[in-house]
Parts: sequence; structure tokens; C-alpha cells
Amino acid sequence: MDFDLSWVLLGLPLAFVLGWLASRFDLRQFRLENRSHPKAYFKGLNFLLNEQQDLAIDAFIEAVQNDPDTSELHFALGNLFRRRGEYDRAVRVHEHLLSRADLSQADRDRAQHALALDFLKAGLLDRAEAALLKLEGTPFEAQARLSLLANYERSRDWAQAAQVAHKLNLAQPGSFSPRLAHYLCEQAAQCVAQKQWQEAEALLAQAIDQAPEAVRPRMALAQLQDQMGHTSQAWQTLVSALTLCPSGTALMAQPLASLALRCDQAQKTYELLQNLYTSHPCLDVLEAVVTLSKALSDDATSARQWYARHLEKTPSLVAASQWIAGEKLEHEQFHPQVQRALEHAVTPLLRFRCAACGFEATQHFWQCPGCQTWDSYPPERVEEL
Repeated sequence: MDFDLSWVLLGLPLAFVLGWLASRFDLRQFRLENRSHPKAYFKGLNFLLNEQQDLAIDAFIEAVQNDPDTSELHFALGNLFRRRGEYDRAVRVHEHLLSRADLSQADRDRAQHALALDFLKAGLLDRAEAALLKLEGTPFEAQARLSLLANYERSRDWAQAAQVAHKLNLAQPGSFSPRLAHYLCEQAAQCVAQKQWQEAEALLAQAIDQAPEAVRPRMALAQLQDQMGHTSQAWQTLVSALTLCPSGTALMAQPLASLALRCDQAQKTYELLQNLYTSHPCLDVLEAVVTLSKALSDDATSARQWYARHLEKTPSLVAASQWIAGEKLEHEQFHPQVQRALEHAVTPLLRFRCAACGFEATQHFWQCPGCQTWDSYPPERVEEL
């Protein structure tokens, strides 16, 4: 059979026409899709800027349905669900992203981090921990470790928190040593509760090495030594701490006075606290000085004169109330009522206040119960702030 070249010549123009028509059809379809997708996307963005989150979610869902391969729309949708508190829907969006085989490594790490945030916000701490641990060695490693730290604090897993803080201390430019010292002190407190004295002492020694200027480890060590019956050693620990950690003088003054009375160091401690009060007059040091003055002298009036000296230096309703408590008034029959009114007025002034959130408490906290911030409580009372 002879090959007819004329059919080839006729077929070439036909193939060209068909190819051109097909390309025009594809280009037209592509343009239509591009017009519809940005329209839905920008509509959702407009709703989001106007704080109409429900309508924004509907628009983004429409955009995702039109183009299911667009990862950015999935991230936007997942973040919106998380902000609205719809954590189960946010989890489904980010898990869907992670299940895609065509997802780039950068987007996969981003989706893993977003999923961990979903679990954290939902309070699913175990699943959040597992998701955050998968971010080791990724660009989100530092953020994941900070989230892990908060996670371990919430669950009071101080051993794990200490490990993460140690890693952050090595990797981050900032210092996590004070935070690490707190975690070691918390572990020591757990050991003390179980009467594991040696383990607690070793943990407190580590805390002092981590943060030599921190007040808490030395105070905790003195308390532990006192519980173990080493009162003189506990007294010496606090005396040394007054020099090494002067910022905590107000917190250490009264425990030091109590130890001094029990280990026959009242006179020496009295002179030490007198000097400290002269350089930095504060209510807690004043109370410690008065306590020792009463123990060293039978003259209660002489001890109470310290309140009058304090009033000469600074106006203080607390000191005035203490001074009036031992005075004889002209109308003595009204003294109990006056004293009760003063004590009622003084009570709020004796509280400690968090510098971060303003939460007030009758005792000093190393971590604020309100905002969970560490070292946010100044050692001074409200009246002295």
C-alpha cells in the first residue's frame, strides 16, 4: 500500500487548529478560575478586617473548596477556627494539611506548629506535648520549647520543665537560669514532702549554682536545714544570703530573727538587722528588729519606740497602728474600737502585689497565681510600693 503524503499535509493544519482551540479553552478556564478564587479570598479578607469572622470563615471555606491545593487558605482557615475557639475544626484543617504528600517541608513544619497550638488552646496537654516534640530541629524549635515550658508548668512537671529550660539556656540569647532555679526548688519541695532530705539538699545546691543571686534557693535551703535540726547552719545560710542577695532582705528578715532566737544568736542578729534597717528601712525588717528587741530587753516600751522611729522616716499607717496598740489613750475605753478600725484599714496595706497583673495576696509568691509570671512579686508590702 502506497503512503499518501497529501493526508499528512492536510492533517498538519487541522492538528494546529485543534491545538490552538484547546489552548484557548484551557486559558479561558484558567482565567475564570483565577477570577473566582481571588474574589472569594479577598471577600474573606474583607470580612476578616471588618471583624465579621463568621462570614470570613464561610468565604475561606468557599475558596478552599474551589482550590483544595492552596495551603495558605488552609492556614488562614485553621487560625480563624482557633481564634473562635472551634479547636476541633482547627485540628481537622491542620491534620488534613499534614496528610498531604505534596506539602513542602516548610509548610509541613508550619502545619505541625499550628496543630500543636490547637491542642494547647484546647487544653489537650498530652497531645500538645507530642506535637511540640516533633518540632525539634525545625525553624519552630525555639517557639516549641517555650510552649513546652508553659505546658510542663501547667502540669507541674518540674523535672521536664528543668530539662527544657536547660536547653533554652544553651540555645537562646536570654538567660533562663532564674527560671531553672525555680524548677529545681519546686522539685526540692516535692522531695521535702516525701522526707527525701539529701535529694532536696542536692537540688537546692544546683539551684544556687544556676542562680547565685536568687533569694529563693537560699531561703529554701535554710528552711530545709532547720527542718533537719541544723538550726545554727540554717541561721548562717540566711546571714550569708543577706550579703549575697540583698534584694531579698525584707523576705529573709523575720525568718532570720526566728532562727536567731532558737540558736542563741539574737544579739548578733539584732545588730545586723539594725544596720540593714538604717540603710534600707522597710516594714518586715522593722518587725524583725522589734521582735529581737523585745527578746533582748524586758522594756516593751523601748522595743515599741522603733515604730516611732519608722514614722519619723516615712509616713506609715502600719507602723502607726502598731505604735498605738501599746499606748494609753486619753479615752482608753474607746481604744479597742479604734484599734480594730486601724487593723481593718491596715490589712490591705500588708499585702503583696504582682507587678505584672496587680494580683494581691497576703503572702509572697514566687510565681503569681493570677498571671503565672515568675518573680513578679516585689518583696515590699503594698504600703511601701
